[in-house]
Amino acid sequence: MKILRNSALLLIVGFMAWMMIHLYGQYESRDALNPVAEYYAVNGPEETGAANLVTSIVVTYRGLDTLGEVTILFLTAAIIGLLLRTEKGSRKKSVRESSEFLSTASGILIPVITLIGIYIFMNGHLTPGGGFQGGAVLASSFILVLLAISNKRIGHRLLDYTEAISGISFILLGILGILLAGGFLDNRILPLGNFGTLFSAGAIPVIYSLIGLKVGAELSNVILELNQIQGEEEEL
Repeated sequence: MKILRNSALLLIVGFMAWMMIHLYGQYESRDALNPVAEYYAVNGPEETGAANLVTSIVVTYRGLDTLGEVTILFLTAAIIGLLLRTEKGSRKKSVRESSEFLSTASGILIPVITLIGIYIFMNGHLTPGGGFQGGAVLASSFILVLLAISNKRIGHRLLDYTEAISGISFILLGILGILLAGGFLDNRILPLGNFGTLFSAGAIPVIYSLIGLKVGAELSNVILELNQIQGEEEEL
């Protein structure tokens, strides 16, 4: 049995190695952009008004892809909540106490981390970053909140409202792009403004802000569910 298993593993590894060598032999480096990429590079700054070309592609030209990514994250958070959440009122409060040092440090760091997250998704059209990155930073500040007040129970209501409102607003902006501009999530529903300034790129800053809030709320919900389950296991 062991010989058969090892033989199967060697066969799989050998097949994967052959496939990678085959792909490497067929690889040809390109010295020019393909037509779609060339269109984005040439027309993106003028059409979207965004200094960050990656942002203009992700939010506008490939807006449906972004919607799919946000939907996948929402479904992940919903499934985790469904599997881990028990009946209302059945959870016990965790008795863990946080240290004075952690509480003091968190009081200083949480506002700073939150501001950094907001800065990242509000300036996504100007600098590297955006809604997903800013939302992840916001979720990291929520981890500090849980560590600082580990002896108290935190409800889901605010996070649920934030996720729902930002998600619905995101979809509405996409529909407005179809009605008022050239397509789903078309940022030209708002004036493009002056290139390279904060109030530029049309609706992209608004879209990324909504994505940042939605991603931050969803990740925070996942962290909260896992934290409450851990607290119950420690009590047992």
